[in-house]
Amino acid sequence: MMKKFENLYLQFRQKIKEFILSRVRDDQTAEDIVHDVFLKIHNKIETLRDERKLESWIYQIARNAVTDHFREKKTLPLERVEIPEDTSGKDDDSFREIAFGLESMVDTLPEHYREALLLSEFGGLTQKEMADKLGISLSAAKSRVQRARAMLKDELLRCCHFEFDRFGKIIDYYPVACPCCSEE
Repeated sequence: MMKKFENLYLQFRQKIKEFILSRVRDDQTAEDIVHDVFLKIHNKIETLRDERKLESWIYQIARNAVTDHFREKKTLPLERVEIPEDTSGKDDDSFREIAFGLESMVDTLPEHYREALLLSEFGGLTQKEMADKLGISLSAAKSRVQRARAMLKDELLRCCHFEFDRFGKIIDYYPVACPCCSEE
């Protein structure tokens, strides 16, 4: 068993680190998450039913670990996303404009999608905790969050054109179809 785990570690460690590093962009944080991923793999390898799905199973653990990392860092209040008042420079101004637009877009989501998004993304709850709080199944909770994200993304892409760097960070944007990114 231990030899199998060592082989997995040697085979996937670098790929998983690169995968995680593309999302967290901090080498030490990525190393910590890689460590957590392989600890989970070691502890749960017995639960893998189909060895043909090993690689996707490992990447799913890595995706969940990255999500958990970001979820742990969220400390924003549930009711509102606070937009920093003291900003300067183009990047900060762009952030304020996009945040303002997102805030109003979140407000237009149907109530159950808005609530799911706010609880999971800004309230810091896991989807399981959110499901318990709302009295719905975990599957329904996941579905609501995914649909809310998709609705928000569609609305944002309808409104603005974005340019991204190779890490997926927004480097420029401009309004296309509506004034959502400018305060009235």
